[in-house]
Amino acid sequence: MPDADCLVINTGPLIALVAAWEHLKPLRGMYRRVLVPFEVSQEILAGGATGFAVSQFREANWLEKHTDALKIMPFLANSLDAGEAAVIQLALNENIRTVCIDEAAGRRIARLNGLLVTGSIGVLLRARRENLHPVSVRTAIERMKRKGIWLSDRVISFALKQAGEAGKGK
Repeated sequence: MPDADCLVINTGPLIALVAAWEHLKPLRGMYRRVLVPFEVSQEILAGGATGFAVSQFREANWLEKHTDALKIMPFLANSLDAGEAAVIQLALNENIRTVCIDEAAGRRIARLNGLLVTGSIGVLLRARRENLHPVSVRTAIERMKRKGIWLSDRVISFALKQAGEAGKGK
């Protein structure tokens, strides 16, 4: 039986959640285990142009950061970037049913592999529902946008409506 208390997470959502919350602590309260494939760890630790989220990722010692590269199915390797492919492969290997991926292609292929999919907005909404972070969803989204995280107007409207914050001013 797949484990619903666990999450395998991709690079984009980790960075987006650090932008939203300034750390990753709410994840610890939401899931018994949060797994990070080696490939995702490498992407985060590379730091991009600014090194954003590297220190918060390093500080989150409760994350299960895998230290070895995965043997990834050719279909996944040929269809997705290394991080998304590794997230799906690790979930399948560990019999974990939920992955956190923001990119449309990765979400689609995860579903084709029988996985449940959430993304950074889904995690924000759950954290808010479970009172695991005091920041409003609107504030979290504004922080994400300030850090260059792109969200469509449709996704923002959906998130604010789900959080009961639609129509409210700043």
